[in-house]
Amino acid sequence: MLKHEKKAFIKFFATYFGSVAILILASGFFYFEEQKQMLIKKEHFSMIDHIRQFKMKLPMPKNSSITYEILDIKIPDFNMNNFTIKESYFEKYMPYKWEGGYILVKKDKSEFYKNLFSVKLNIISAQILLLLLFATLSYFLALRALRPMQEAIVKLDNFSKDLIHDLNTPLTSILLNMKLLEKNSDFDDSKPLSRIKKNVENISELHNNLTTLLQEDTMLVSEQNIVKIIEDVVLTHQKIYTHLEYEIELKEFYASVNQNAFTQVLINLISNASKYNKENGYIKIYSINRVLYIEDNGVGIKNPSEIFNRSYTEQKSGTGIGLDISKRLCEAMDIEIYATSETGVGTTVSLKFKN
Repeated sequence: MLKHEKKAFIKFFATYFGSVAILILASGFFYFEEQKQMLIKKEHFSMIDHIRQFKMKLPMPKNSSITYEILDIKIPDFNMNNFTIKESYFEKYMPYKWEGGYILVKKDKSEFYKNLFSVKLNIISAQILLLLLFATLSYFLALRALRPMQEAIVKLDNFSKDLIHDLNTPLTSILLNMKLLEKNSDFDDSKPLSRIKKNVENISELHNNLTTLLQEDTMLVSEQNIVKIIEDVVLTHQKIYTHLEYEIELKEFYASVNQNAFTQVLINLISNASKYNKENGYIKIYSINRVLYIEDNGVGIKNPSEIFNRSYTEQKSGTGIGLDISKRLCEAMDIEIYATSETGVGTTVSLKFKN
């Protein structure tokens, strides 16, 4: 099951099972309260019956939990339904004779607690069985609900892969022909050719990003020293941006990453830091406590919290998709990515490795 499919599965399962679980637990609670009141009424009737037998001089059942005493008192506004629940016993007054007096009946609550515990145990057992039953049902319903989405995703995924693969041939051909044209002196300082070259480079960058992104859900990660990956990416950019100074201030940094995906993330970040830098600017790469920092003293960003949103860009060139893809690739590798920036001062992108 792919990552986005797992999320959809968990949401469906949690919604359906959570709703049923709340209903089962609420029903169990109200049923328990109803049974509790019935047990209290039963205790009340047992005390009345015990005194009835006493007053009729019938053989008394042995019941050590019930005690009584005859009191020569007057109770104003006496109510036959009087029944008091004390901390450890039940209490009730019953008339003794027509002439006056009352019988004070007390019954220990130990039997009541025993019956109440039995009711609670039965309810909890029934709830557990029902929860297991509906958890299983929710699991299979969630799987069935995912099937149409899985089929649509597979079709879309295959279409995207075929489209990107088919774009590779004409894109490579254009890049090769661009290099041939650059060698022709007739096209020196040609603005149209320069614009075409820039747009082709943007398309090529987008092509590489999308190719890597399609591996997001199937990428394999492994423990490796990412300094070598950083050095390779920096070396490529040093050849292009000769006016910038690149500093790598780390010797070892081991992390679980997918080499292709992490390389693409670095290409996007270092490429942006290079494109939007100042003349004779610098790009510094270092780490502190499992956090990798890519710092530059370029033009800066007005809204650094927005740059990882799809299609957001503050520059005339570029699509804004690269950083969105970088964030998605980082999430797939369990890396937290965020940026801080000040306009005219520079930008620092942080990669926090959780693994």
